[in-house]
Amino acid sequence: MSIIETRDLSFRYDEEGGLALDGVNIAIEEGSFTAVLGHNGSGKSTLAKHLNAILLPSGGTVYVGGMDTREEDKLFSIRETAGMVFQNPDNQIVATVVEEDVAFACENMGLPPAEIRQRVDAALAAVGMTEFARHAPHLLSGGQKQRVAIAGVLAMRPRVIVMDEPTAMLDPSGRAEVMAAVSRLNKETGMTVVLITHHMDEAAQADRVIVMQGGKVALDGTPRQVFAQVDKLESLALTAPQTVLLLRELEADLSLEALSVEECAHQIMKYLGA
Repeated sequence: MSIIETRDLSFRYDEEGGLALDGVNIAIEEGSFTAVLGHNGSGKSTLAKHLNAILLPSGGTVYVGGMDTREEDKLFSIRETAGMVFQNPDNQIVATVVEEDVAFACENMGLPPAEIRQRVDAALAAVGMTEFARHAPHLLSGGQKQRVAIAGVLAMRPRVIVMDEPTAMLDPSGRAEVMAAVSRLNKETGMTVVLITHHMDEAAQADRVIVMQGGKVALDGTPRQVFAQVDKLESLALTAPQTVLLLRELEADLSLEALSVEECAHQIMKYLGA
């Protein structure tokens, strides 16, 4: 069952500009992990902002949990259904203590204190930040801050979490922290994840990869299906994961669907006749 659906979605930022999104039709299944790739200007972040009604369509429709995002009276319910995490965690952190920041949205929802306490504890545990509950956010690393921002969204108990390049400002260690938390949320809680990214290795962890180009969907499939199309990716100014590129360089009859290091090694052993 689709939790998010776009039908002929188009969007332009101003009347004189071109279309940032042009006839996008996608359906995202509940419980899935979808990565959206594309170079700068491809429309991927614009698409993300439509998934919880930060932006509204210029044409076509977006449905979140069956609700049309253009219906103003549904806005609160839509944002309860699909929570958003942005690139810079500093833009989402509003309190001086971690647990108070995570509680902020719940307090605005008017939840009773006992329920807020339970939700905050559960959200911090889900992202592995329980021991930092009483810490000051500004003293945390970038990866820890982003996990706090994710916890703040999780405390609202959304059915979908939309992440717009959440690791773009992080070092490799911070990126790994955030991706581990995201993957765990999807696998252990069944939360639907939509990840906007430009990192191929992050997209490879998803169930599905959508590649945007010029406001349209250029490729859509499993990571293995998408990343095996190396020439097509290069024509879109993207590259495949290093494992796939290595196998292609061997110029042998090897599967380009080997994404992990282990799968790549198996293919190379096969090539060497070992």
